[in-house]
Order: sequence, then structure tokens, then C-alpha cells
Amino acid sequence: MNILLIGSGGREHALAWKMAQSPLVGALWCAPGNPGIARVARLATLDVNVHDAVVAFCRTNSIDLVVVGPEAPLVAGMADTLRAAGIAVFGPSAAAARLEGSKGFTKELCARMGIPTAGFARFNNAPKAKAHVREKGAPIVVKADGLAAGKGVTVAMTIAEACAAIDDCFEGAFGDAGAEVVIEDFLQGEEASFFCLCDGQTALPFGTAQDHKRVGDGDTGPNTGGMGAYSPAPALTGALVEDVMATIIRPTLEGMAAAGCPFSGVLYAGLMLTADGPQLIEYNVRFGDPECQVLMRRLKGDLVPLLLASATGGLSGMHAEWTDEAALTVVLAAKGYPGTPAKGGEIRGIEHANALPGVTVFQAGTALAGGATESGGAPRLVANGGRVLNVTATGATIAEAQARAYAGVDAIDFADGFCRRDIGWRAV
Repeated sequence: MNILLIGSGGREHALAWKMAQSPLVGALWCAPGNPGIARVARLATLDVNVHDAVVAFCRTNSIDLVVVGPEAPLVAGMADTLRAAGIAVFGPSAAAARLEGSKGFTKELCARMGIPTAGFARFNNAPKAKAHVREKGAPIVVKADGLAAGKGVTVAMTIAEACAAIDDCFEGAFGDAGAEVVIEDFLQGEEASFFCLCDGQTALPFGTAQDHKRVGDGDTGPNTGGMGAYSPAPALTGALVEDVMATIIRPTLEGMAAAGCPFSGVLYAGLMLTADGPQLIEYNVRFGDPECQVLMRRLKGDLVPLLLASATGGLSGMHAEWTDEAALTVVLAAKGYPGTPAKGGEIRGIEHANALPGVTVFQAGTALAGGATESGGAPRLVANGGRVLNVTATGATIAEAQARAYAGVDAIDFADGFCRRDIGWRAV
């Protein structure tokens, strides 16, 4: 079968790397892709924001399945356009993608379905939002309602910090995503990520992970899209997974179906493991980045049948198999991230890192720059974004995976890059 993968980040490199191993795959295309993805898939010159152009490409190239990596095309309705054209697609409809596209939508679903989550209120203007914060006190959580590339959430430890975050939202720091804010009660506990593949009716558990959102060691500094992750998450025991399925995942599928927008694709639940049990922080409607990278390194067997079954309503009776090994990924980011990253810095040594035991480097914000190098005329690999590389490793334990991943980091020459040096600290 022929597959088109939409996206260009480390998540998509990991998905392409895994799908390329499938004996079911004939041609594997990716749009727009990156230089790392180009090693395992054919890059398509295609504007993925023009949905009719994607449909035309699929017809011209006999595409059997489209896998949508990022959230923005899903919220914009790409899956709807493809399904209307009779093309199988892994990813939810625009109506179902509101689970990520609107935090207020998700909170109201939780209220209807009795799903455990933090208390909340929605506001479309700053004065009322600030009045609510002053009434509730701090710590408190301020969220831009819409898509903000993982950066629209502020866990405010003071009222002043919360009010500043509200001003950021309404003054345009996150564009249209901040036109409305959701103010949530602060939850105390350990965070974990839980993934399920869904086909509208069936939810198939698909692994656990823990992310590191803050930019600095010791979980300091501003939130980012994620500076590293590991899998499995030791805090999510088998009993807790059953609890999450019963109280959060299945009620969500039931509520979405009842609302006329059944959910298919990957449902990524950000959880807080509190003294009162798991509570939903938020949903994403795509694989996490960088959580996808560690999941793909641990997944045994073929990914493609699972994606196809999710897209076509055939998940019932299927299961995913996992290695006994742990996986850990470290994000190498460009200096300046999560603000304005330094672009153009040359990257060398990925091949040395990939040669180390258990190490796989997934490319994210990279590009090829023209011009001859000292050793010849080959293009240079350079940074072209905030999060540039995902140095991923497996090991018998999280500690071993951590050691291998940092050995991979140290094998790479990227003068304009930086990383956290404590990824996995909770488990280790």
C-alpha cells in the first residue's frame, strides 16, 4: 500500500522510520518532511495547507492511507476533506479535533461526562479573567483556549504571574488561540502521558510516557513543546491504566459519539496523578512530540496495520506489542528556544551518534544548506527551527537508556544547540 505522511518534525521522522519497516508499504511519501525523513521516505513538493492539492496528490500517486502528524491540519479539517474524497486517513475530523483545538470544549465535555479534571472557568476578556484569579488565588493555571504550539499554558505561582499570562493571551502573544482563556484550579501530583488508538468506538491502549515541558534543568524556565521524554512511565501502573480507561478514555469516546463527532486517530491524554486518582489535564489529538519518538522505539511489530485499522474502524480485537526495554529521548534545541531560535547553525556527527548502541537520532527542525564544505560539495545540515534533533536511545532500564541517549548527544557537534541534562530524572 502507498502512504502519505503529513508533517516535518521529529514526531514525523519517528513515524516514517517505523512505517518504512513495514512489509505492507509500497511507496512512502512525506510532505513537507525534513532531511532525516528523506532517508526513509520520498519527500513531496506539496502545500499541505491546500486540502484539495493533497487530495489531488493522493489520487495521482494512488495513496491508500494518509497519516496526519501535527494537530493544525486536523483542526483545520484535513481529515474531513480526505474522507469526503474516499481516502482513508489516520486522524480525527475537525469536529473531533476540538478536543485539542479548544480547551474549553474539552472541559465542558468532561463536565457533561463526569470525567475527573480540574475545576475551570472560561473568559473572553481580561478584566473578568483577572477578577476570577484574584478570587481563587494562586497557584492557578492560565491556558490559551486554542492551539499555541505547546506554549499557551502558564502554571502561575502568584496572582501577578497569572494576570500577566492573561494579558499575554488577550494582547496577541498566541494569536487567535488566545482570544479566549481557560482558568483552571491547580492540581498537585505527578504528570504522565497516556496514548490510545481509536476508531470511533474502540480505544486501544498505546503506551505511556513522561514528558519534560520546562526548558531548563530541574523543571525550570518557561514551557516548551517538550525537551525530552521517556517510556514507559513507571507512575502509570497497570491498575492506574485501567482506572484511566474506565474514568477518562471510554467516557470521552462515548461523549464524542453522542455529540455526533466520533473520535478516530490517536487520543493523547495528559494526566495528573493526584492523591484522589488520575485527572485529565488536557487532550491532544495526535502523537506527542517527543513522546512519539520513544513509543516508536519501543513498539514491536508493524505499526501500519494499527494505523489502518484506526482509520477504517477495525481496531476491535487488535493489540499493540511492546519491547521490555525502556526508551528515552533528549531534545537538542537551538539557542534562543523557546523564544526566537538561532537558525543556520551547522550540525555534524549524527552518523557517529547513530552508530552507538541503541541510539537513533530523529531530525526535527533541520534543513540542508547549499555550498561546498571543506571535504567536498555536499550540502550542510543546519538548524532550521527551535527543536532541532531528538537523540533517542533504548536500554534495559531508563537509566541505561538515559546514559546511551546522552552519549549520543555528546557525539553530535552542534555549537548553536543546547539540551537539558536531566531528562528522565524522576524515574532514574
